[in-house]
Amino acid sequence: MTPPDPDTSPDDGDGTDNPARRGEADGDRSFFIGAHRLDAPRVAAGLYIVSTPIGNLGDMTVRGLETLAAADIVACEDTRVTATLMRRFGLKTPLTAYHEHNAERARPKLMAALAEGKVVALVSDAGTPLVSDPGYRLVRDVVEEGYRVFPVPGANAPLAALVGSGLPSDTICFAGFLPQKSGQRRNRLQELEALPATLILFESPHRIAASLADMVEILGRSRQAAVARELTKRFETFERGTLGDLAGRFDGETVKGEIVVVIAPPEARPAADAKDADALLSEALATMKPAGAAKHVAGLTGLDRKDLYARALAIKAG
Repeated sequence: MTPPDPDTSPDDGDGTDNPARRGEADGDRSFFIGAHRLDAPRVAAGLYIVSTPIGNLGDMTVRGLETLAAADIVACEDTRVTATLMRRFGLKTPLTAYHEHNAERARPKLMAALAEGKVVALVSDAGTPLVSDPGYRLVRDVVEEGYRVFPVPGANAPLAALVGSGLPSDTICFAGFLPQKSGQRRNRLQELEALPATLILFESPHRIAASLADMVEILGRSRQAAVARELTKRFETFERGTLGDLAGRFDGETVKGEIVVVIAPPEARPAADAKDADALLSEALATMKPAGAAKHVAGLTGLDRKDLYARALAIKAG
């Protein structure tokens, strides 16, 4: 990670306050694209949710640069990460940290800036803010206080993975990170398995093999999926196939980089009769409790979960 730049990053010990200096020419609202220096237009007061690149800095939008240059302050997850972006485009706007560990302390200061009629830009380390970060609480408070919120679209890892996956994109469900522990992860997958939508999940490289194994068990070996790694970066890769194929490829592998998993919707199943349901319940009860088995089979068959739970208890009782 690039060390902080003294002109674009705070240096107060914990990175939670003390915005950086604007630069030698205080009030400089310009930025560079290549060798061209451009002046940013003035923008209305309010909170701007600015998307930033997820890897390739060339994906930064012109409107995003104009907004960061015009802002009075940029709130970011890690000032060192955002300082790299700021240096790349010659931006001098002060930075202040806003992340899950200091949000309760930092949020009132940002609200005070908005009360003064200032322009506040919110960025994450990469991609679109509010996707798996605490920014939604800031937006909630800003809306409640009646200040304006302006989304500035741009790079987004879930959508980049989706459009490169080759899987259906008409109905999607972004479910963020799965739980770290296998039991909790399987429970979460059981909640998602019957959704008639393409699933988009984040996963860490050291858990991807275990997560894929759980997906095979809960979602089935034949369900189509894609594992996208290091999106927009030099070593970007897409691994596509069934969950069974992917679990085999990643088993025992050392993986690096940020990962997005995209999973196709479940195939439509013909209506099941009581005999089919009992067979499915018996199979599920080998690894699940009656309630979990009933929920699992309900997702597979569309049958009433309460009826299936009663059948599961009867089967378990012998």
